[in-house]
Amino acid sequence: MKALRNYLNRVKPNFEPGGKLHAFRSVFDGFETFLFTPNTTSTSGVNIHDSLDSKRVMIIVVMALMPCLFFGMYNTGYQNWLGAGAQSFPFWEIMLYGFLAILPRIAVTYIVGLGIEFIVAQWRREEIQEGFLVTGILIPLICPIETPLWMLAVATAFSVIFVKEVFGGTGYNVFNVALVTRAFLFFAYPAQMSGDNVFVSTRPILGLGYNVNYADGISGATPLGQIATSGAGEQPLNIIGDPISTWDAFLGLIPGSFGETSTLCILIGAIILLWTGIASWRIILSVVAGGLFMGWVANTFQTPTYPASFLSPLDQLLYGGFAFAAVFMATDPVTAARTGVGKYVYGFLVGVVAILIRVYNNGYPEGAMLAVLLMNALAPLIDYCVVQANINRRMRRTKTSA
Repeated sequence: MKALRNYLNRVKPNFEPGGKLHAFRSVFDGFETFLFTPNTTSTSGVNIHDSLDSKRVMIIVVMALMPCLFFGMYNTGYQNWLGAGAQSFPFWEIMLYGFLAILPRIAVTYIVGLGIEFIVAQWRREEIQEGFLVTGILIPLICPIETPLWMLAVATAFSVIFVKEVFGGTGYNVFNVALVTRAFLFFAYPAQMSGDNVFVSTRPILGLGYNVNYADGISGATPLGQIATSGAGEQPLNIIGDPISTWDAFLGLIPGSFGETSTLCILIGAIILLWTGIASWRIILSVVAGGLFMGWVANTFQTPTYPASFLSPLDQLLYGGFAFAAVFMATDPVTAARTGVGKYVYGFLVGVVAILIRVYNNGYPEGAMLAVLLMNALAPLIDYCVVQANINRRMRRTKTSA
């Protein structure tokens, strides 16, 4: 590392104003601060210095996402082998298949997203923002594996430009960038973002895997998709003809968006985020509480008109993107509520609205994405009400003591 540090110090003058590579100063700065903690200090005002800067925070979040990424690689290959009726499931071949399936998608999101951020940073003569380190991996994880690359590129560019950069960059966006990307894909290309084939990779990749053709009675749709299209009160949930158990849903061996299926891996990520103090336990706890509450209400007043109301509250948490949203989306410190009480209210409403949309809108079986985006818009109002309530309470105390 010392040799690398010396090399960077030697070439750095080329990127300073007046240097022959000054046009790429923001790129060099982003690369340098990614490798080493900046040694610059504040020159005025009261400041608290911490070695855990924004880039380090983002890297910890990426590390917390690794269990979901690795399991998604396995599950992608597993669903392909399963759909083809394979009799054996070689672990390393399945993992390699999943890696080859997700690699182009991660590459596209990072190339498009970081490319836009590099251009904007250079244009504004600012440092490169580090927020896309997390966003770039979140986007492929919350999308179906068969999402066309060009759609992914268009949606990523739209979100980075119109949801993030126009508001001022990292730390100023009102909505979660990754979720807006997913929402853009869903509403702009609904035919390509739903159905049996989009959630399961159906073709060989570089000689690995199989061609998968779904026959009658065999579904590659997600459990929530199967529920939404089932008959009144029926839940014919299956994985290639075999019933889906609660254990399958917890492990994640079911069709779904790449990184959202395994609640076990999401819990591992949650432990990492909570142990390091990155995520708010208040938000995660209240999202779960809100989901369980609304799941109980829906199940208590179940009706054949809404098949998802027959799910138990626990199954509501295990299916779809609910758990992933609770841990990695709702806890985004930029777009979530910031007051202590506000976090409880914000999280509880995310959980309630997610199940409310999921159960009572058969045309849209997954509600977690819209719930988080809706509460992103209401988070400032929630904080304002909490702060104003505290001010009013203290004013009453002051008048009483006077």
